[in-house]
Amino acid sequence: MKPPVAKRIPHQHKMHGDVREDDFYWLKDQTNPEVIDYLEEENHYYEEIMRPMEKQTEEIYQSMVDRVPDSEVNVAVQHGHFFYYSRMDKEKQYPIYARKRATSRQQLTEVSEEVVLDLNELAVEDEYLNVTVQRMSDDHNLLAYLENRDGSDRYTVYIKDMHTGELLPDRIPNVFIAGSLEWSRCGEYIFYVTVDEQQRAYRVWRHRLGADVNSDELLYEEKDTTFTIFMSKSQSGRFIIVESSSKTTSEIRLLDADSPMSPLRLLDERRDGIEYDVEHWGDDLLILTNEGAVNFQLLRCPLNDLDSREKVIEYNKDRFIQGMCPFQDGLILFGRENGLTQIWLLQDNDLERIEWNEAIYSVSVVSRQSYEAREVLIKYESHLTPDTTYSLNLLTGEKHCLQVAPVSGEYDSSNYHQEQLWAVADDGVKVPMTVVYRKGALKSGPAPLVLYGYGSYGANSDPHFSPYHLPLLDKGVVLVTAQVRGGSEMGRNWYIDGKMQNKRNTFSDFIAAANYLIEHEFTTPSKMAACGGSAGGLLVGAVANMAGDLFKVIVPVVPFVDVVTTMLDETIPLTTLEWDEWGDPRKAEDYFYMKSYSPYDNVEAKDYPNMYITTGLNDPRVAFWEPAKWVARLRSMKTDDNVTVLKTNMGAGHFGASGRFNHLKESAETYSFILDKLGVTVDQIVK
Repeated sequence: MKPPVAKRIPHQHKMHGDVREDDFYWLKDQTNPEVIDYLEEENHYYEEIMRPMEKQTEEIYQSMVDRVPDSEVNVAVQHGHFFYYSRMDKEKQYPIYARKRATSRQQLTEVSEEVVLDLNELAVEDEYLNVTVQRMSDDHNLLAYLENRDGSDRYTVYIKDMHTGELLPDRIPNVFIAGSLEWSRCGEYIFYVTVDEQQRAYRVWRHRLGADVNSDELLYEEKDTTFTIFMSKSQSGRFIIVESSSKTTSEIRLLDADSPMSPLRLLDERRDGIEYDVEHWGDDLLILTNEGAVNFQLLRCPLNDLDSREKVIEYNKDRFIQGMCPFQDGLILFGRENGLTQIWLLQDNDLERIEWNEAIYSVSVVSRQSYEAREVLIKYESHLTPDTTYSLNLLTGEKHCLQVAPVSGEYDSSNYHQEQLWAVADDGVKVPMTVVYRKGALKSGPAPLVLYGYGSYGANSDPHFSPYHLPLLDKGVVLVTAQVRGGSEMGRNWYIDGKMQNKRNTFSDFIAAANYLIEHEFTTPSKMAACGGSAGGLLVGAVANMAGDLFKVIVPVVPFVDVVTTMLDETIPLTTLEWDEWGDPRKAEDYFYMKSYSPYDNVEAKDYPNMYITTGLNDPRVAFWEPAKWVARLRSMKTDDNVTVLKTNMGAGHFGASGRFNHLKESAETYSFILDKLGVTVDQIVK
C-alpha cells in the first residue's frame, strides 16, 4: 500500500507583510466527509506498515502485561474515621477506589473494604472513559465526581449516595476537567467551574443539592480570555480557593467553606507578572509569591489583617519553592534544588531538607491529606527504585517506609544503572539529562537509544520508575530524558529561558543533548530515536527540521506543530491562554519568531527520519488537523524513502485511549516501530 496523498487546495495566510502557503488548510474541517475519509485512509496505511511488526508488537505488549502486578494498592490516606485508597487488579482496565472504616492504620487488615467507585463498572467495552476529580463530602456520605466519555475537557458531575450506592438526580454538565469541584463543609452545596465554547474554564457556580441546575448561582466570571480558573480547598478545609490565572499572573478569591452563601473575597488584585498561591495555617494565611523573588518566597498574614505581610523564612535564590502543605502540627514545602525535586520541613524558622540515599530521584507529598495528620505520606521513586511510600513524622522529621510498589516478574535493581549527565548548549548553558540502562548495554559500543524531551509550561521531566520500561532496557535500549529549558528543572529561570522569545533554547538544548550522546558513544544517529508528546511533540517536530539527521526515527505524539496558525485562531480551545507561553502572533515580533521554529512552516525538501505521529479526533488541546496537515506536507516535500505514519484515534482526545491495557497496547505499537527502525530484534536480550 502506498502512503496516502492528501489533495492540495491553495490557501494563503497573510499577515505582517508575510505570506504563508497552506495547501492542506482544508483538513481543518472535521465536518467535511473527505477529511474523515483521509484520516481513515491514513489509519489503514498505518495498519499496513505495522503488520510486519505484529510479532514484535505482541511480544512487547505481552512483556508489559507480564509486568502488571496481580494487585496494586496505594497506601491509604486517613480522613476522619475512614482510610481512602485506590487499587488495581491485574485483569482490570481501570482503578477501583475504596475505603475502610478504622481509627488507625494498624486496624486496616482487620476491617472490611467498602468500594467508593469502581470505574470498571462505569466503563463500556472499547469506549472512552475518564474520571478525574473525586470529592467526598465532609460527612463522608456523598461522593461527587467528574466523568467524560469523548476525550474533551467537558465533564459531567455525578453525585453518589454512599449509603444506597445510587446516583442523585443532580447532574451538572460542561464542567472543566480538573480543579473545578469542591463541597461546602455542610455538604449541602457544591461549587464548580464550567467552560466556554473554547473549553476555557471561566465561570464559578454554586449549586444547592436537589435544586434545578438551571437555577444555580453564578459567583464569578473570568472575562479576560488569557486567564483561566482553578478551584481547590485549603488543606484545613476552611476555605475554597478560586484562582484566576494566566501563564504569568494570578489573582485569588476566597470563600469560607463554613458559610457557603457568603461572597467570594478578593485577596490581592492581579498585577502583571506577579504570581501567588495561598493556603490556610492556624490563624494565618500563607502566601507563596514571586514578587521580588523569581524562585518564590513564603509570606504570612493574619486572618484578621489580610493587608499585612511578614516573611516566614528568608528568601533563598537557589531554592525554587513550588508549593506548600500546612498541617496542624507542622508545615511542609516542596520544590526544587540542585536540579531535583525536594521536600523541606519548617523547623525553627528555617527549612530542613529531607535527605535521600540515591543521587537521582523524584519525591512528592501525597495530595489531599488530612490537616490533622500526624504522619505525612510522601512518594519517592527513581529510575531504579519503584514507587515507595514513606510516612514522615512532622515533629521529629523521621521517616518510615510503609510500602514499595510491587514489580511483577524478576527485577533486581543492581542489574541496571542510572546517572545524571550534562550537555553544553550553544550558549554555554549546562543542560541536565537523566540516563538509565541495563548494565552491559554499552559493552559492545554505542547502543540503541531513545531520547525524550518536553520543555514547556515550566513542567518537569523527572526520573521515575516504570516496570513497562524494563522490556526495553532488557533489550539493551538506553533511555535518556533531556531536561531542556522551558521546564523548571533548574528553577524558575529555566522556564523563562525556554518560552516566548527564548523558545529556540528548548530545541537547541535537545540537539546539544543528542550530540553529547553521540560524541560520548552512548549511541549513533542510526541507533537513536527522539520522542515527545504535545508541546514535546513540538520539540521533536522542530528538531526534525533543524537536526533530523541526528535521528533514525522521531515520534511526535499529539504534536503541537502548526504554531502560528493555531495561535492566531481565537476560536480554537485554549489559544488565548497560550499567548503568554508562546507569544501573540498578532504582534510582528512574535509572529516571525514563532514562524522561525514552527514545524509545519519549516518543512523543507530534504531527507527526514522515519516518523511515527499520533493524534486524537476529539483533542481539545492540539487539534487533529495540526498533525494531519504536517504529515501531508512532509509527504509532499521530503526527499527520502523513510516511513511516515499518522495514527488517529477516532474516539478519543489528547490523552489517547482509556484503560490500562489499551494504553499498554498503544505503547507497544510505538516501541515496536522504534525498535524496528533501530534494528533491535524480538529476541535481543542483554545479559
